[in-house]
Amino acid sequence: MPKSQPIWQWSASKTAAATHAGTISVTDVTEAALARMESVNPDLNAVVDSLAHEARAQAAELDASKAPKGPLHGVPVTIKINVDQKGHATSNGVVAFKDLVAPDDAPVVRNLKAAGAVIIGRTNTPEFSFRADTDNPLFGRTYNPWGRHLSAGGSSGGAGSAVMSGIGALAHGNDIGGSLRFPASANGAVTVKPGLGRVPAWNPGQHAERGLLAQLMSVQGLITRSATDLHLAMPSLIAADPRDPFHVPLPWRGAPFDGPVRVAVARDHFGFGMHPDVSTALDKAASALSDAGYDVEEVEPPLARETGEVGYRALLGEVKALLDADIRTYGSAEINAIFDTYYSEFPPYEGVEQLNMLAQRTHYARQWSVFLHDYPLVLTPFLFQPFFAAGRDAEGLEGAQEALGHSHWSFVMNFTGLPAGNMPTHVAELPSGPQPIGIQIAGQRWREDLIVDAMQAIEAQIPPVCTRLWDLGA
Repeated sequence: MPKSQPIWQWSASKTAAATHAGTISVTDVTEAALARMESVNPDLNAVVDSLAHEARAQAAELDASKAPKGPLHGVPVTIKINVDQKGHATSNGVVAFKDLVAPDDAPVVRNLKAAGAVIIGRTNTPEFSFRADTDNPLFGRTYNPWGRHLSAGGSSGGAGSAVMSGIGALAHGNDIGGSLRFPASANGAVTVKPGLGRVPAWNPGQHAERGLLAQLMSVQGLITRSATDLHLAMPSLIAADPRDPFHVPLPWRGAPFDGPVRVAVARDHFGFGMHPDVSTALDKAASALSDAGYDVEEVEPPLARETGEVGYRALLGEVKALLDADIRTYGSAEINAIFDTYYSEFPPYEGVEQLNMLAQRTHYARQWSVFLHDYPLVLTPFLFQPFFAAGRDAEGLEGAQEALGHSHWSFVMNFTGLPAGNMPTHVAELPSGPQPIGIQIAGQRWREDLIVDAMQAIEAQIPPVCTRLWDLGA
């Protein structure tokens, strides 16, 4: 007889089906998630604020209800510490902000609770949530469950480490330049960065509005272990909230296509070179999509290099103008050195040039919109090399180039406001140890469902890597 699967390994979909059917109580699910957290989190430092007491109370309340509360009834989830959750500090990994207690829930937290999810803890992020690695002076480093030869990614590194180690079936994160997709790639998880306006966003504790590019590029999302769980959870996440006046109230599912969906496979590595294992991951994804009936063709999208470079320089221009004083005042010596490197590698635009590049953003978005009209999905690498070691992004210009330059395809999608998914399609056997290799699938504006469909089609042939990870004893 096969060994039964521990509850903490259950997907969000399996958990929700069981709690809706009444075959398991929310309390039992919650206790399994909390026990797993207590077992593995001391080594990972993924969750830096345990909400065990609140989670147990929420589980008891859900069990006492006469009917399931919503589609995520009883599903354990974590929240990143840079988003407001009433009664908890929104520290953003900064020591000086450790006592900034949120007066109310952010829309994403409110939506998860309304869907019946049980919040079991808050996950780590780097200082100011602006690194591809997760470490800070307030809570320390988050580790990757695959081993300490790998960074956990950033800035949602705590979320990626948590969900892949079994601390909750869903993990909230956010993404302004890759902060959902970096940790998904590092830890072997699955995510979709929603497009602009899809998930309502606002922090009730903030004292000023964010910069315009931050509003246009930053999005809220989820990290999971399977694409199926994204289809389950994302419709709840995109529920409208009046506190976000620019939220786009579209349904999760768009209109079906007549005939097979065309997929452009982009292999441009922008001069960095592509590691053989990354090529293998890309080939496996393309082959799986082709076998599933997608019309797959190798073709390069327009202005990819320029779009990414301009986008990152424009974002750093806004950061330098609006946030640099806080970074210099409240940030550690390490984060200040990292920003100096960022500014060197991607010289920030200033003044009139910055305004011109903000205007030029529409040109790039238009070029991509026309391309995606013909090719609704684009398959790209995420990093051109296997994921880097912890702290690599802090090792001067060379480290920043390996961490950020190799993720150029990521910046394109944030600057244009397009949705983009990330999933593992290959596990590399390297001298340092095994590690998942993630690929990116971008798509038409407001068609996250197409991206998740494609990832599901790939998963039907390339199973999620969490089983392999757990077989290693993680």
